[in-house]
Amino acid sequence: MTSYQKSNDALGITNRGNPAESGLCTLCQADCAGRCEVWYSCLKGRELLYPRDFGTTTSGASNIAPEGVSYNALRVMGYCYGAHDAPPSAKKGDALFTEVSAETSFGRTEKTVCKAPFMAGALGSTFIAAKYWDAMAAGCAICGIPIVIGENVVGVDRKSEIKDGRIASSPEMDRRLASYFKYYDGHGVAIVQLNVEDARNGVAEYIAERYRDKVMIELKWGQGAKNIGGEIQVNDLEYADFLKARGYLVDPDCSKPEVREAFQNKAIHGFARHSRLGYTNLNAWEEVREDFLANVKRLRELGFGRISLKTGAYGMEALAMALRLASEAGLDLLTIDGAGGGTGMSPWDMMEHWGVPPILLHSKAYEYASILAASGQRVVDMSFAGGFARSSAIFKGLALGAPFVKLICMGRALMIPGFLGSNIEGVLKPANKAKVNGNWDSLPKTVSDRGTKAEEIFAGWYDVRNKIGPEAMKEIPFGAVAMWGMIDKLTAGLQQLMAGARKFTVGAIDRDDVAACNRETERETGLPFVTDIGDEKARLILKQRF
Repeated sequence: MTSYQKSNDALGITNRGNPAESGLCTLCQADCAGRCEVWYSCLKGRELLYPRDFGTTTSGASNIAPEGVSYNALRVMGYCYGAHDAPPSAKKGDALFTEVSAETSFGRTEKTVCKAPFMAGALGSTFIAAKYWDAMAAGCAICGIPIVIGENVVGVDRKSEIKDGRIASSPEMDRRLASYFKYYDGHGVAIVQLNVEDARNGVAEYIAERYRDKVMIELKWGQGAKNIGGEIQVNDLEYADFLKARGYLVDPDCSKPEVREAFQNKAIHGFARHSRLGYTNLNAWEEVREDFLANVKRLRELGFGRISLKTGAYGMEALAMALRLASEAGLDLLTIDGAGGGTGMSPWDMMEHWGVPPILLHSKAYEYASILAASGQRVVDMSFAGGFARSSAIFKGLALGAPFVKLICMGRALMIPGFLGSNIEGVLKPANKAKVNGNWDSLPKTVSDRGTKAEEIFAGWYDVRNKIGPEAMKEIPFGAVAMWGMIDKLTAGLQQLMAGARKFTVGAIDRDDVAACNRETERETGLPFVTDIGDEKARLILKQRF
């Protein structure tokens, strides 16, 4: 299918390996020198919306209807008249696409306002998340979008202290929140996620005592990458012992003499740390409901005003449970993550073969949310996750889940700016190289072709400077500037698609704005076939007498 192509000559981009539906490489490396679409967007910003070499080229897309059921089999619809939630200029007939508002908000009672309908998914205890967190958190903050601190951050923090069975201090958690709050301007929110170990270690209590008025707390049922708890890989025997003492499963078991001997003789090179499975002591949905509502009540008693739930690519029963319970408990957000990618050490065979693919899961989420709404239930605001990295896919996700979906959640895509910006910063500011985990000794040609100074390399440099001021620019992570470029490109692309659909606010997007390009996708999503939308109106126009 054309949307999975390895390179795009019109944009001057290419992928390594076999790109996924999102357009991201199968394996995204922190030291990559380019240049997939997301990577290059970090430098060029909205310029990458258009074909290269204007004035000396023409371009044409292979505009065909793909086979199979996927987001790529959906088509964004455009209209030639009208304007929903229109600005005043529309009444004069001179509205511009830049007048489209990409702002969104979510929440049951206390609304969280975001400058764009994007959020960074859970970046937890994986080492790559820790290395590039400052850049990603600062980037999300200046762009005004939420970011999620994922599971196990406190538990794997070697500098954290546990007293009387609960966390007394966690420098890593404090660092992660400080990185976001440093540039926070009131848009978006920092979300802290809890899994089984986090709950047992008293992470909720730790956060409540210090940050409850500033953050949203998130319960976690699962994710799209795997059907077991989170994992990381460690190659330090002392660290493996520390994690086992913290109550984690360490595989192979580092306490066994034969395993320790094998590691010391380099027969094995590392250990996998695994989290516990949730709800293994429950056997019916009614039991889950009782436990879940009790957990939410406890969090509210701790003082959390905003609570969310993250669920994974389980089957239909779990999806219905998540929707029902999140709505019943009055949660502020439910993130539904379709099977596919992962930012950590998810088992590869599991990623390829388990769970419900994003478009199928999201289609059912809309269907089930509609059932709840029809019964008079107020449905929780939702975020869709699973393979989003382009403006077109974001628009499709918002439309497929309208009016319930307020945000599109991205994981791997929003980590790339952190990698790229840090690599550039490590070259241009050698004293910062170790601090920012830069991987390059010199600028690759893909970057130096744009310039040799940050002001030349990043299209968003001056926009960021205008927002935070010249003094703050002296210490802003370059990865945050790269994030600005990428978010600017995604936002501008979304505005253009919305303008074409004549929708001037995110809330005006609805399911009539997308169509199925093949009959199988029509059947599975409940969306009309592309030539059926407006067909009745078309026939009435033709039958009217002149």
